[in-house]
Amino acid sequence: MNGYYGEFGGAYIPEILHRCVSELEEACRTIVPGEDFRREYEDLLCHYVGRPSPLYHAKRLSEKYGCKIYLKREDLNHTGAHKINNAIGQMLLARRMGKRRIVAETGAGQHGVATATVCALAGMDCKVFMGETDIKRQRVNVEKMKMLGAEVVPVTSGNGTLKDATSEAIRYWCCHPEDTYYLIGSTVGPHPYPWLVAHLQSVIGREIATQLAELEGDFRPDYLIACVGGGSNAAGTILRFIDEPRVNIILAEAGGKGVETGQTAATLALGRVGILHGSRSYVIQNEDGQVIEPYSISAGLDYPGVGPLHAHLVTTGRAKAIPINDDEALQAAYELTQLEGIIPALESAHALAVLPRLKTKPDDIVVVTVSGRGDKDMDTYLDLFTI
Repeated sequence: MNGYYGEFGGAYIPEILHRCVSELEEACRTIVPGEDFRREYEDLLCHYVGRPSPLYHAKRLSEKYGCKIYLKREDLNHTGAHKINNAIGQMLLARRMGKRRIVAETGAGQHGVATATVCALAGMDCKVFMGETDIKRQRVNVEKMKMLGAEVVPVTSGNGTLKDATSEAIRYWCCHPEDTYYLIGSTVGPHPYPWLVAHLQSVIGREIATQLAELEGDFRPDYLIACVGGGSNAAGTILRFIDEPRVNIILAEAGGKGVETGQTAATLALGRVGILHGSRSYVIQNEDGQVIEPYSISAGLDYPGVGPLHAHLVTTGRAKAIPINDDEALQAAYELTQLEGIIPALESAHALAVLPRLKTKPDDIVVVTVSGRGDKDMDTYLDLFTI
């Protein structure tokens, strides 16, 4: 836990946040490994979140693509996505650190809902920053957050999306460092956040290994696929398998309307090394180092950076990044719905859209993480599909 993945990571922060980040790093070293923390965290994952989430053999999808496809059903968690795994862990940490208020950023709204949920559970104040663009396209999640007692703060700067919400959440944290805990939702931000979020999400990959061993007699799949924006569900999916060279790791990022169009969020394809939100990673930027506004049909992947772990894995060749365009993601969502009766989140649809790109053999085992359910994206689906 030194804060770096190769050349990526670190903590590039204003002086006013140095104490907060140092305090959090110390808490990660002393509180998170403790037996008391682990016991309460695992109890809530089991009895509140509903873990372990199923590893479902998608038989009709498997028949179509000529291999054995399993879906890791994070969409069946309480609140409808993987985000709750991280939110519960960080809430427990914040409470043990004596914080009274939690702030968070959200794009698709799933992290906001998860944060509002755990704050309601713990009786803590909650403030969620969300871009105006995302508020319009994720209105159901906005109403859920409000019902759970959170204050949703609209962000009008930039494109009004995830990048801008993150910036505003960090600004608020800078102004209220004593009593406020910043509950970041992805493997981005200054160290120790990328490590902490990946650690809390790693339950996904550990369960995959245990479940595959029971179902197939081997804990290692041939392909492991997850979508990546900042990268929390992807980190949780792959962490257990990074040192297993047999496992092909594929990260599906948001190609938007095409990487060549400029309307994209394909950071791993187009980004250059830079600093964003306190971390050194790949960032979509111009020649002057100014961040270029990203675009994706998916609010959760609409981010111009990527977690340092993923930047390192792609740079070293351990993982492969594939940009998935909007139309490919929509088609994959429709296909899963028609073949398996599962409506995925638009983020998860990007991972599913990798399947036509694979060159598999009949005995290959492919695991795709379905990071969230599609309830929040129904307006988009209804606008674009004729049913």
